[in-house]
Amino acid sequence: MIITVTMNPAIDKTVDVDTLIPDGLNRIKRVELDAGGKGINVSKTICELGGKSIATGFLGGNTGKIIENVLNQKNIENDFIWVEGETRTNTKVFSENGGVTELNEPGPVISEEHMNKLLEKLESYAGKDTLVVLAGSIPAGVPKDIYAQIIKKVHAKGASVLLDADGEMFRKALEAGPDIIKPNRDELEEYAGIDYRASEEELLEIAEKLHEKGITTVAVSMGKSGAMLLKDTYKVKCPALSVKTHSTVGAGDAMVAALSYAWDQKMDDDETVKLMIATSAGAVTTIGTKPPTIEVVQELRNQVVIERIGE
Repeated sequence: MIITVTMNPAIDKTVDVDTLIPDGLNRIKRVELDAGGKGINVSKTICELGGKSIATGFLGGNTGKIIENVLNQKNIENDFIWVEGETRTNTKVFSENGGVTELNEPGPVISEEHMNKLLEKLESYAGKDTLVVLAGSIPAGVPKDIYAQIIKKVHAKGASVLLDADGEMFRKALEAGPDIIKPNRDELEEYAGIDYRASEEELLEIAEKLHEKGITTVAVSMGKSGAMLLKDTYKVKCPALSVKTHSTVGAGDAMVAALSYAWDQKMDDDETVKLMIATSAGAVTTIGTKPPTIEVVQELRNQVVIERIGE
């Protein structure tokens, strides 16, 4: 069973313009609305891959109702804590030159009572065949060590955890020992205190040190350079696939979804990394934060090249 946790969900509003004019009039060519937030994006992609998950976290107001309705229409099981205030709307403005301007709202303030309700809910779901996916930002009122708290509580019930976070939340959560992590290049560089573009060899070294700390699986997304996966003695790199890109937004969430689905289906390492690369590549071809179709993913899987590294 896969449980995705989205503490700061959003309606993702994707807007296309010819050229973004700051301080001027911009005429919109196309608008797309999606139920979003990293964990919700993961659940949507798992659904497209043919899997099942339970989406949880916090929702509020009319925006929250819209997200709940979208998930219900897609037959994605959901079990959110309802809070006061309005779930946020995030606007992404794409211009034809490939630039992206993001306007993200803060979201509602979460009380200690609601936070405790979520912790109790996650403990009730946790078990030895459960993967809890912790992904994305947190709203006001939630402590920076919340992911570490959740990891400890669900580990005590035998569950596994996949972590996709950054900054202070990432560092604090690592202390609790997640089972799977999916940092991107920037997040690894920040974690290691590197203020320049690290080489792939340096990224591999950082990933290996995290793996040696007891993290079973380390997946590193590197954008146009592809991705790496470290698991036990299995260390590989896959070059990025050549696809027509609309937006890289959601590519990391798609990779997390593939890792989660592969864990749930007990796929072998090669099949896991093929699905991871194909799903992420498929996501960049879609408009907004929509997941790639299973047909696109299956076609792209055949193009994935696996290279052994660190030997």
